Amino acid sequence: MTDGTGASPVVTRFAPSPTGALHIGGARTALFNWLFARRHGGRFLLRIEDTDRARSTPENRQAILDGLRWLGIDWDGEPVSQSARAARHAEVAREMLARGAAYKCFATPEEIEAAREAARAEGRSTLFRSPWRDVPERDHPDAPFVIRIKAPRDGATTIRDAVQGEVTIGNDQLDDMVMLRADGTPLYMLAVVVDDHDMGVTHVIRGDDHLTNAFRQKLIYDAMGWPMPVMAHVPLIFGPDGKKLSKRHGATATADYQRMGFLAAGMRNYLLRLGWSHGDAEFLTDEEARALFDLEGIGRSPARFDFKKLESLSGQHMARTGDEALLAEIEAFLAATGQPPLGPRRERLKAALPFCKPRAKTIPQLLEQAQFALADRPIVPDAAAVKALDPVSRGILSDLTPQLQNASWDRGSLESVVAAAAEQRGLGLGRLAAPLRAALAGRTATPSVFDMMAVLGREESLGRIADALERTGH
Repeated sequence: MTDGTGASPVVTRFAPSPTGALHIGGARTALFNWLFARRHGGRFLLRIEDTDRARSTPENRQAILDGLRWLGIDWDGEPVSQSARAARHAEVAREMLARGAAYKCFATPEEIEAAREAARAEGRSTLFRSPWRDVPERDHPDAPFVIRIKAPRDGATTIRDAVQGEVTIGNDQLDDMVMLRADGTPLYMLAVVVDDHDMGVTHVIRGDDHLTNAFRQKLIYDAMGWPMPVMAHVPLIFGPDGKKLSKRHGATATADYQRMGFLAAGMRNYLLRLGWSHGDAEFLTDEEARALFDLEGIGRSPARFDFKKLESLSGQHMARTGDEALLAEIEAFLAATGQPPLGPRRERLKAALPFCKPRAKTIPQLLEQAQFALADRPIVPDAAAVKALDPVSRGILSDLTPQLQNASWDRGSLESVVAAAAEQRGLGLGRLAAPLRAALAGRTATPSVFDMMAVLGREESLGRIADALERTGH
């Protein structure tokens, strides 16, 4: 696909500021840009907007990269540092000055504040109107100056947004914004436009809190004679209470959701559906998402974050994820939460995944289901398990042990042996299953005892039963 004119392939970008962790809203922006580029065979670029040197940290930059990697969002080429391009930004400001599209402003901060105070007192707009806009060069003082753009003073400016439709503001709302400070450093508005132009960005997909910025940035595109990218401003994410998502609603950083144990595929699916739709489809694979994502499917109303929906989609993806891929995600979760690695328990956990993962929605829930496979002997029973190993139950286990020792160790044979023992005693199968659960897992709520025995194997299963009998004094 091209930008709509047939002129160039699709190029999108994600441009986070490393002043904090990767926020859920930023993660969704990155996902939308990534999917759009991948669908159209284009390029997805990453630009770190680190011009706020006081608040930008290497740790935050790394956290952003780690968050994107966990989500499975890859980018083309190396990440670009906006601060490293300051000389180029300044060059464009000077070129606009030479073109007559910008001017030198010698107004001091004190003069600007005094002008605003006067405007407030008179009930006028506080947009600063510089007295230096039309002063010829020969009358300029030998003093520090900033470079301001010449914004139109009358008429209106319209932006055709791919999500919001046509949006128009009066030009009297636009000021002659500063592009280059007196010390020669560029401001954000200039840097963004220059970088997007130089990087060949064809589509700018971002939060609608940037919509007003688009009008100011259009001034720079027009002044330089550059084509403006397609703009797509996505409504923000709200909490369940209808207010902008914030820490009061719970976790807002992407890394928090990894540490909570949501599956990355479930998170991608949920973020995709948080503001974009394709008919009634809720569950989407990555392949379906890449094939279907378009700007037309983005709604104009804010989406509300729903933890239950996220949990549901995480569970659906968990049930469909291959065992080896799921193990890799479990290992990443353990590392992210500071827990010991699986080590030799890995293969036993892998054997338990097929019947544990359909019951779980998050990794902690999965690990809880598979606790029996991760535990080491001797198993310490909880209070309910101790109760389940009463004298009668211990007698049942003691009688059952030699029959299990001679059984073929497969699910069908084990079921037959236990069922026969239950019938012989005139008991239901559940009456025998309860003490087996307690002995094998140390608890009474577990997967099927036959699944557990198949995973644990003959030696481990019989060893756990023997431990339980010995501990309870049989």
